[in-house]
Amino acid sequence: MNPKIWLSSPHMGGTELNYIHEAFDTNWVAPLGPNVDNFEKDIATYLKEDVHVAALSSGTAALHLALVLAGVQAGDEVICQSMTFSASANPIAYLGATPVFVDSEADTWNMSPALLEQAIQDRIAKGKTPKAIIPVHLYGMPAKINEIQAIADKYGIAIIEDAAEALGSHVDGKMCGAYGTISALSFNGNKIITTSGGGALVAHSKELTQKATFLATQARDAAPHYEHSHIGYNYRMSNICAGIGRGQMEVLAKRVEQRRAVYNRYYEKMKNLKCVSFVDEPAGYFSNRWLSTILIDPASGVTRETLRLAFEQDNIESRPLWKPMHMQPIFADAPFYGDGTSERLFRDGLCLPSGSNLTDADFERIFKVIDTIFA
Repeated sequence: MNPKIWLSSPHMGGTELNYIHEAFDTNWVAPLGPNVDNFEKDIATYLKEDVHVAALSSGTAALHLALVLAGVQAGDEVICQSMTFSASANPIAYLGATPVFVDSEADTWNMSPALLEQAIQDRIAKGKTPKAIIPVHLYGMPAKINEIQAIADKYGIAIIEDAAEALGSHVDGKMCGAYGTISALSFNGNKIITTSGGGALVAHSKELTQKATFLATQARDAAPHYEHSHIGYNYRMSNICAGIGRGQMEVLAKRVEQRRAVYNRYYEKMKNLKCVSFVDEPAGYFSNRWLSTILIDPASGVTRETLRLAFEQDNIESRPLWKPMHMQPIFADAPFYGDGTSERLFRDGLCLPSGSNLTDADFERIFKVIDTIFA
């Protein structure tokens, strides 16, 4: 069998071991330490805004703490983009709150501002003003975040920006991860840069990130013994993982360039196939193209599954687009405001192998399958 071509595998830059060795040499192998402090500074510098960063064990942890900081409690409602990974919605359930799902719009595949406002108005009419809104920048394509922010401001609702897939993306030069009241980043193994596992909480308020780090380290009060007046969590990033992150930050700009080059190769290969379409960048938008994605019109006789299974036969990993949260069994009873957009995207959409470490030989195999299917 041919060697595996992964959807999005880790891609080391070469300097990560320097920071790990430094941690070992100075015995900073426990959680926290100089790598954590400097990794947080590197992220804040990259985002360009006056932001503060708390490095955590995962992007999910960042979203969970963001909801806690936003004051979400049991019985509250939180609006969430339906087309996303479950980690965007699960932390709402952790707190005993109810997710209210909003459908996508066709331009960016992200939360529809029109349906968002419809959902807010309807929830208010039912006596429940949502406590927060979680838009997602899907596959690195920025959401219509300025429109969403304007709606959130109109109704006085906090935005928790899920930028887990969008480090390096921006709208008119403002980086994803620097919008909203609080933002979440992910450094999972398949993301554009990785810390093995990890994430970060970003806020414009230093007070918020200080509270996040307090909660993330078991909420231990200042005392010589272990004193706790708040429920805490074990969510802090380790100094070893942060060392990997420092090395990865050195190659982030290159990784964005490489991912966009991967997308361009697919676009040039398939732009003349009438049954295949891509999601374009609106004016002023810049996507990191974390994953290259396509839609296949099933009326052509070829479906998303036709291509996915052909890739699988050649040991090439591809994946359907996210199955919307309102279609998931666990959230079947949650309110949903939609027009069918995300359902169509899930039916027809496919994520293509997108790693920044794909070789020309890999593309030869991938393109051979594409040629066979669309011949």
